[in-house]
Amino acid sequence: MSRASDSLRTNRQLKLSQLRILVAVANAGNFSEAALNLQMSQSAVSHAIATLEDQLGVILLSRGRYGARLTPTGDRIVTHAREIVQRIESIQYEADLAKGLEGGQVRICTFRSVAARLMPQVIARFHQRFPSIAVSLSEREDYPHVEQALREGQADIGFTYLPASEEFTTWELLRDEFVALLPPNFRPAKPQLSWAELAAQSFILPPDDVMMMSVRQHCLAHGYPLKVAYEMDTDATIVSLVAQGLGATILPRLAAAPIPANLQVFSLPKPLFRVIGIAVLADALHVPAVFAFLDVLKEEARSLSKSL
Repeated sequence: MSRASDSLRTNRQLKLSQLRILVAVANAGNFSEAALNLQMSQSAVSHAIATLEDQLGVILLSRGRYGARLTPTGDRIVTHAREIVQRIESIQYEADLAKGLEGGQVRICTFRSVAARLMPQVIARFHQRFPSIAVSLSEREDYPHVEQALREGQADIGFTYLPASEEFTTWELLRDEFVALLPPNFRPAKPQLSWAELAAQSFILPPDDVMMMSVRQHCLAHGYPLKVAYEMDTDATIVSLVAQGLGATILPRLAAAPIPANLQVFSLPKPLFRVIGIAVLADALHVPAVFAFLDVLKEEARSLSKSL
């Protein structure tokens, strides 16, 4: 029989269990601790290593009173063994994940601007990957209502502003800039809008919630309170009124979209952002479908952030 045939026969005899044991001994530095970690007897561990060395025809470990140390050959071989063990674990993880992604449902709760700009793309991509999982989407007036839906178990994933309460596990999704929208006939003295020019406008704003209070306080902190002429509940109505020349507004860019081409759009003299995050209850047990949806959501958010 040729040398190549002998090598092929030897490789076919190698067992994953032997490679796991080799990695465990290499990590522990001795047989007794490796046996304890593997929940095996020390003699079984020693036998597995001896059998592996006999099959390969090389010494992998030097034994001594100070434990078991990899020989130069063993050091090179254990690198491959670790990679094989890791790949097998990855295969098992993917299989377990797939078994948990057959059917089921993910419940999403959000507010309007995120629902309109981000969720259609995310849900479409998710359905392409996991067609058997149902996605339910509910919309709330603002982020405190989203957080309440999470607390009450009405949703698995919610959108909120960061920082959020410690009762939630959160991930930053994107930073949405507050922009000043001015009527078509407005012309600034310089390319950058000044605080004085901004404060001279009559504003059409949403009612005072946490988000709009932060805008008013931001302007006031720079010495320029806003003059509010109208308060409107709907972002689209506000943008339409500004387009008719009835005033100016300050809105997050996501909330203002789609912005009519004839409006004048400026960053604030000192930029301001709302940080939108994804939230799940920190102490809840989540099904694999929830984490799969979070992965798709983060991917799509990266694309959206580049376009804002």
